[in-house]
Amino acid sequence: MPEIEFTGSGGAAQVPVWGCRCPICQRAASVASYRRRPAGLAITGEQGVTLIDAGSHHLAQRYRPEQLERIILTHFHMDHVQALFQLRWAGGPRNIPVYRPDDPVGCDDLYKHPGIFKLQKPFQPFQSLEWDGLRVTAVPLQHSRVTLGYLLQTPGTAIAYLCDTAGLPRPAQRFLAESRIDYLILDCSEPPMPNPPRNHNDLTQALAIIGRLRPEQTLLTHISHHFDNWLLEHAGELPADVSVARDGMRIPCP
Repeated sequence: MPEIEFTGSGGAAQVPVWGCRCPICQRAASVASYRRRPAGLAITGEQGVTLIDAGSHHLAQRYRPEQLERIILTHFHMDHVQALFQLRWAGGPRNIPVYRPDDPVGCDDLYKHPGIFKLQKPFQPFQSLEWDGLRVTAVPLQHSRVTLGYLLQTPGTAIAYLCDTAGLPRPAQRFLAESRIDYLILDCSEPPMPNPPRNHNDLTQALAIIGRLRPEQTLLTHISHHFDNWLLEHAGELPADVSVARDGMRIPCP
């Protein structure tokens, strides 16, 4: 049975934010369970590990090269790919496939010097690939770079991973609304704001998406210290079927 784990649940600044003395950052500085690395997932199955994004440097300590079956990128902002710059130097003949959106720029020199990674043809919107009982369908998102979310389907569970988006494009919304979703993992970087952010959801936008897609459960990710502070002051105000992800949280996929 595959298992999905959050390798991170924060944004580029992470939590604690360097130099910040807010209550959340002070708590996270002293209690490791409250810290947030850059958002990402690890899907562990019988054949090995599939990473969704590689923004956290702890991946090099956690996994050996032979454990990684593939890496799937949502986009090429640094907080989603920065670990690749370290991991690519691994020795040995094995090439780890990296699936990606159709971004001609990429990030720095990853295209020119991929090292141990073998870049695959770009995912096209709504294209599906399947490995070892896991079906992955790319879903276009709204962000400042070409960005994809993914519908992850096993025989018993469907998970929509929509990180780094501000609202949803209409084709993505239609597709996901017609799909059964057991778990929606959704970008919610900010608390409710008078003017919605340009590249990420605030809570108002996130709840509107949840209302349209009707998942069984929602886990909010890409959490900033601003939203964590709001949650500290508004405990118990989220809907019963909505919760906030934590680094290391796991989702079984029967």
